Amino acid sequence: MARKKIIAGNWKMNMTPSEAVKLVEELKPLVVTEDADVVFCVPAIDIIPVVEAAKGSNIAVGAENMYFEEKGAYTGEISPNMLTDAGVKYVIIGHSERREYFAETDETVNKKVLKAFEHNLTPIICCGESLTQREQGITIDWIRQQIKIAFLNVSADQAKTAVIAYEPIWAIGTGKVATTEQAQEVCKAIRDCIAELYDKATADAIRIQYGGSVSAGSAPELFAQPDIDGGLVGGASLKPDFGKIVNYNK
Repeated sequence: MARKKIIAGNWKMNMTPSEAVKLVEELKPLVVTEDADVVFCVPAIDIIPVVEAAKGSNIAVGAENMYFEEKGAYTGEISPNMLTDAGVKYVIIGHSERREYFAETDETVNKKVLKAFEHNLTPIICCGESLTQREQGITIDWIRQQIKIAFLNVSADQAKTAVIAYEPIWAIGTGKVATTEQAQEVCKAIRDCIAELYDKATADAIRIQYGGSVSAGSAPELFAQPDIDGGLVGGASLKPDFGKIVNYNK
């Protein structure tokens, strides 16, 4: 069975609540498709108005992060049950910006992944290498390590429903895009790693996105690759161009 593409926008720290509603209204007619799941991952303060604005459309709403406890003395954090109660379906976990600026580790990523599954949230689990790591030839080793730790104690049934986003850090927001061959090579290595951890059926079911300066121009070739099942899109998800990325095959 062919995997359905999943194309998610990561808004990062952009859009006030009122701006967010305006953007959803603008994008709603542009992202209509039956060929892909469409997700808007928005800042926490925008979640409730965006869920409201997206009602009746094909847009699912995701969060950009969450904590691995359900409640307690964790000032400023957001729990998985807060997200599900607000109507969130997906959550980005372990984005390179979270790792770099907010000290997230492979271990905290794993805790968050397990907690997301516990609450029926679909995790979009991010992995990726720096330019130095790529130049030193350790890309695949590095990413296999990130995947293996992220999926610790995750069952095969859970793993099948997960989304993995491969984002070479050197291509995020830089305008540099990994070549189609580079992106496919790593996404295939991720699928092979999942097959080793679980089995072929799980590896065949899991959806792997590419992220890192995805544009309307680069999307068709990237998404045509056998192991790339869509994209995690940054800057372009805040513009009408996101509609062209979602409808890359039209």
